[in-house]
Amino acid sequence: MLRVREKNQHGFTLIELLVVIAIIAILIGLLLPAVQKVREAAARMTCSNNLKQMGLAIHNYASANSDKLPGGMTDGLSGNPSYASNTFHFSLLPYIEQENLYRTVAVGGASWSGIGAQNQGAVKGYYCPSDTSHTNGSRPTDPTGWPITSYFRNYWLFDGINRNNGSYNLTVSKYTIGNIPDGTSNTAAIYERYACTNGNSYCGLWTHHNTERYVWGYSSWSVSTGQWGMYAPQLGAKPSGTNAANYYQPNSAHPSTVQVLVMDGSVRGTSTTNVTTWSYVVQPDDGNVVPANW
Repeated sequence: MLRVREKNQHGFTLIELLVVIAIIAILIGLLLPAVQKVREAAARMTCSNNLKQMGLAIHNYASANSDKLPGGMTDGLSGNPSYASNTFHFSLLPYIEQENLYRTVAVGGASWSGIGAQNQGAVKGYYCPSDTSHTNGSRPTDPTGWPITSYFRNYWLFDGINRNNGSYNLTVSKYTIGNIPDGTSNTAAIYERYACTNGNSYCGLWTHHNTERYVWGYSSWSVSTGQWGMYAPQLGAKPSGTNAANYYQPNSAHPSTVQVLVMDGSVRGTSTTNVTTWSYVVQPDDGNVVPANW
């Protein structure tokens, strides 16, 4: 009789399986930082584009308004022109393809009317995708539903003139697009800051005529006392906990850099914490030349 030889049946041993799993875990550990870096680079690019679009909006606003810059807090809209409600960010809506939102609210004459707690005013271009300080996922709002922003204006540029309309203190720019003393390439327009700071107790509401005003160099008392002193950016700040971000300093979710929109339309990431340099960037009429490497 012929004998059929049985083939050897050989599977993975436990040790071999553990070795394979360990190799996979090591590869994942090596790849994860690279993936995170790619995601952060994409988020930073989106953030930079948001700032560029706001820069274009500022220039287009000036073109449509006799070269005037948008004010920090101006009179009301067509529905109620005497109401102090037209915030800086709201003024830019028609120039960032948000005409429908602008028209919907404009009939009421108040920039916060209809886009407050109803969650209707969450504009994607007004927040940084890396900013995790808000609590409402893809619709960035404060805990009560008011729309917030990751981008804050330079008070020294857009709020240089204070006046009162009888009910509210208003702030408007004393410059036009063409008469900024230090020039557009030496003057910051908008900088990054966590939407919610100081342990998430302060949120920048871009629609409201009061709490919208958490801007660099500004406090709720600035109309009467003037701008705050100069503060350098907080690099590596967090929304809350250790090294919590402050609402009166530039800071961002990007590692070791804060992105700034300059009035000439350029966007740059800066890591300088030199207060003197930053004061040159922020003040539009101090006569100082901003260092090339800031």
